Amino acid sequence: MKDDVWKRDEVQSPCIKLCVVHPEARICVGCHRSLDEIARWSQMTQDERIAVMTQLPGRKSQLVQRRGGRAARLERREG
Repeated sequence: MKDDVWKRDEVQSPCIKLCVVHPEARICVGCHRSLDEIARWSQMTQDERIAVMTQLPGRKSQLVQRRGGRAARLERREG
């Protein structure tokens, strides 16, 4: 049986299963989509999906590394 039967000609989700929303940018750290885009993805038209996909590479710059968290606290204690 050929796998061609199960293939679709549609824009696939950019999800990489790293689903964490950046607190300031409000976009997913893994796929760079907004919460609204993620929620609406299955209802979007091909053109809407293509438009989102073209915007994703430019969004990575919005994900500035946070200074803090557990690792930073541990460094301060040890230092």
